[in-house]
Amino acid sequence: MTEGGDRSEALRLKGPPVETIKLEAEMDITDQLEFPDQNPNASKLGLHPQIAALETLVYPSSDQLVLNNSLASIGTLEIVPMQSFLTLFVWSKNRIVPVRITDLSITEEAFDPALNPIRAKVSLSMRVLSVTDLGFGGNGNLYMAYQKNKEQLASFNPSASLASLGVDRIG
Repeated sequence: MTEGGDRSEALRLKGPPVETIKLEAEMDITDQLEFPDQNPNASKLGLHPQIAALETLVYPSSDQLVLNNSLASIGTLEIVPMQSFLTLFVWSKNRIVPVRITDLSITEEAFDPALNPIRAKVSLSMRVLSVTDLGFGGNGNLYMAYQKNKEQLASFNPSASLASLGVDRIG
């Protein structure tokens, strides 16, 4: 197997790269527990609603599972993976991007007396869905807006020259 390829193609881009975003976050509702009258769900359920909201991003709905099972039992279901809703990762107005969750890990670290989680760490990996995945138009417009915003933000970064990097000449 030969490595590399046609040297004339070395700098050609065939489309957007596969981009991943990874983050770790800590969730804590201790402050809300201080005022149970103002935060009845926190007092009663802890972090269960927030954790469940994250988990439902990666699971098909129970209705979808039941429907597919019913269709399969009468022989009318095609074997096609279930489709999920589009997930948007919103991290400020400068980063709104369509993603697919590729890895989700939740570590519950502290609990109330009823064993509801009150502190948890979340590790999340996402694959950015580009126009390669979504096409142009429709949901692909979300990626294009993200890409255009990224280009605009990059324009605020001063360009570097070889001289500014301490290189007088190459070769």
